[in-house]
Formats: sequence, structure tokens, C-alpha cells
Amino acid sequence: MSIEQQLQAGIAGLGLGLPEGAEAKLLAYLALLDKWNRVYNLTAVREAERMVSHHLLDSLAAVPFFHSGTVLDVGSGGGLPGIPLAITRPDMQVTLIDSIAKKTAFLLQAKAELGLANLSVVTGRVEGYRPEAGFDAITSRAFADLKEFVTLTRHLLKPTGRWLAMKGLMPHEEIASLPEWVKVSANHVLAVPGLDAARHLIVLELVA
Repeated sequence: MSIEQQLQAGIAGLGLGLPEGAEAKLLAYLALLDKWNRVYNLTAVREAERMVSHHLLDSLAAVPFFHSGTVLDVGSGGGLPGIPLAITRPDMQVTLIDSIAKKTAFLLQAKAELGLANLSVVTGRVEGYRPEAGFDAITSRAFADLKEFVTLTRHLLKPTGRWLAMKGLMPHEEIASLPEWVKVSANHVLAVPGLDAARHLIVLELVA
């Protein structure tokens, strides 16, 4: 099965309806990630075939749980899940932040090559990031444990906003150690085509 067929089958398996041209952009992003990865070590996954399931489809599985508005992808690294989100949800404004300049150089290149007008890239540490307005959603994929994630980004979330943390196994211990000002509002079990591993999307909100 080609990479294109693998992606098409995965999108169908997830039941996603994507905007016109999104599939081509996802493949172009994958090719760019594969190329840069050889020099910059953006991801531990080396084979493009495995990148489809481990990166693209893994990120796309979370897409239906994002509402419209503004999203911050913390510790974005190679642009996951932020770039697939920006490609498939042009109605959203997606900001990627990473403290490592070589990673944000790649993200800026991807933004330019893929023509993603709804994508912004910030180089810096999230605790020092002070934009004019907060975000409707803050997401991360393997950035930190839940307590650290919400504590470092609390100042960036709108009062009505939500955190969407992508996790592997159900993080019971991390949930137990969450601060009292945050609550788990949902836990979505994600079935990722081609990925034989547990995946959870933990949704958190501020306690009213």
C-alpha cells in the first residue's frame, strides 16, 4: 500500500470529511517532515510509512474534538498535532510554540510551503509567552505531564477555554495529581488506524 493509499484508508477509517486539497497538503507536509528529519531530528519515527499512522492519523483522530476558534499547540516540535489541525480545519487559527529554534525554523518553512494562512509560529518557552488574547483551546502531544501542562499554560487559556491533552495509556496518576482549579470534563478513547497502541484525548477545563 502506498503512503497515499494508507492516508486515504486511514481518513476513511476515522470517518473524517476533509476540505478540498487537505489530503494533498497532508502528504506534502509528510514529505517535508521526512526530508527535514534527516538533518534536524524532529521526530524519532524515521520511516514515512510509519509517520502516516504514528503522526498524521494520530493527530487527525483528535480533530473532531476541537471546536472553532483559536488553538495553541504547546511544544509543537515537528508540528504535531498543530499542522494537521490547521490543514484540516481552515476555520481555526492555530499557533505553534516551541523553544527550539531549529524546530520553529521547520514550522515556518512548512507554513510557507503549504500556504497555511491560519498558522502562526512562536519561538520561546510557553511560560514566558504573553500574547494579547488567550486561546479557546490549548493542546499538546507528549509535552509534559498534565499538572505541568495546565500550570505552565493557565495564563494562556480563556476562562471558557479547554485543554486537550493527547496521551497514550490512560494517565490515572497524572489526573490524580491535578491542581484543584482544573477538572477533567471528558476522556475520549481514540482508535487510530494502523496504530496498535492505546490513545486518549483528555479534555480539561477550569473549575468555575
